[in-house]
Amino acid sequence: MSSTENTAGKSLFSSDRRRLIIQEYGIFLAFLLLAAILSVSNEFFLTAGNISNVLLQTSINGVLAIGMTFVILTRGIDLSVGSVVALAGIVSASFATGSATAGIVGAPYSPFIAIPVGLGVGIACGALVGIIVSRFSVPAFVATLGMLSAARGLTLIYGGGKPVPALTADFRWIGTGNIAGIPMPVIILAIVFAVSWWVLNRTRFGRYIYAVGGNPHAANTSGINVGRLRFSVYVISGGLSGLAGMILAARTGSALPQAGIAYELDAIAAVVIGGTSLSGGVGRITGTLIGALIIGVMNNGLDLMGIQSYYQQVLKGALIVGAVMLDQKRNHGG
Repeated sequence: MSSTENTAGKSLFSSDRRRLIIQEYGIFLAFLLLAAILSVSNEFFLTAGNISNVLLQTSINGVLAIGMTFVILTRGIDLSVGSVVALAGIVSASFATGSATAGIVGAPYSPFIAIPVGLGVGIACGALVGIIVSRFSVPAFVATLGMLSAARGLTLIYGGGKPVPALTADFRWIGTGNIAGIPMPVIILAIVFAVSWWVLNRTRFGRYIYAVGGNPHAANTSGINVGRLRFSVYVISGGLSGLAGMILAARTGSALPQAGIAYELDAIAAVVIGGTSLSGGVGRITGTLIGALIIGVMNNGLDLMGIQSYYQQVLKGALIVGAVMLDQKRNHGG
């Protein structure tokens, strides 16, 4: 073999090449490895019923994580998604309940009224955060932390601290129905994923998101309205939080004022595990979906093995820290 061939062969396995392969396919390989380990550890893991359960458990976090991806790609963060889930869920449920005491005057209304109301609540919360962040230059961490508290308080005020029960069957269909045997929450997640993938990869708006996350000053110089774009991603995150809140209420049959607690942790975990950089400008919606599946599979597998939820929280925290450490090493070296 000639020296040229030797050099070419070695280049295939060079450190740069290995690093590229890990960056491109590492999260998918990690998901397959986790699934393989759990399938060997428990005979029920790969059953059709359990796989359907995993997808259902993943659907709400997946929707939230996709919205979070838009925000993090622009160097932002949204800590309010869990509280917005609760607020949108309880407001929309008050339009779709048969309860005489928990519903608003004239309830129950059609889902064609209740669902837009829930989406509107989420969008309004996201728009308020977006204005605070983009127009008043308040750090996203502070603005969304404030919304986390405010939305939770509004949820308790609106519902009087009580759940909204007796949701109509038509409204519950978005959480419990199915099409061709596929649960509606999974179908909704698939639609949200497909639309978001198209927006980020095939539209000018998506290219602007990556540009702002990569270098906001350069993006502004090139003519991109950075403030308007940052406002838009919080509206998207809020709207998807509202959607997730309605799915959760529909699945459980009632809207709970304590719903969505710590959901922001799972959403952020899915995004960073999926490879989106907290520094902005780097990440893929596909990675976020796989990150959400990893969390869902991990939680489900540990439940099947009888491991307490406390350990799941420890492992989830370790995964987040590990993913951020890898991101820092990739972006800053060392």
